[in-house]
Amino acid sequence: MEFITDRLILRPWKMEDAEDLYMYAKDPKVGLIAGWNPHTSIENSLEIIKTVFNADETYAICLKENNKPIGCVGLMIGKESSFDLPNTQAELGYWLGVPFWGHGITTEASKEIVRHGFEDLKLDKIWCGYFDENTQSKRVQEKCGFKYQYTNENIYWEMTGQTHTEHIYCLTKEDWLMNK
Repeated sequence: MEFITDRLILRPWKMEDAEDLYMYAKDPKVGLIAGWNPHTSIENSLEIIKTVFNADETYAICLKENNKPIGCVGLMIGKESSFDLPNTQAELGYWLGVPFWGHGITTEASKEIVRHGFEDLKLDKIWCGYFDENTQSKRVQEKCGFKYQYTNENIYWEMTGQTHTEHIYCLTKEDWLMNK
């Protein structure tokens, strides 16, 4: 499945995307604030495409002009999420390469995936979280209509070996319908 927005193509990841993925995912400013370690090589990025980004509802964020990935957006439905959710709910996740920060790209991609989640997948709630130090992610969630729910303080994040305070937001289908 592929989605088209004003500026973007959201599409499944391909093996040949590994070099482009590595170019942005090796930057520690990207992964660490999203809860994963920077990629160490093109081979590492290829392995991530094969083992993580091949999941259902995970999409490369690509600019229309060249269809090359500059980030990732997706929904982790039910038990696939890091929250304990029923299959009628999902967790939204995203990241974007640093050169593209501050242009509304993540918000544009996230709004389309949220639409897909509610309209096509018939979800009733979508959850999303961000770490204290990731104010950009907080802004994306607020622009998409998510509302604050609770905070988890001093959570050890095994993947990176870091401790974070995580803020959890939620968007219900009803709220989304009222504001779309």
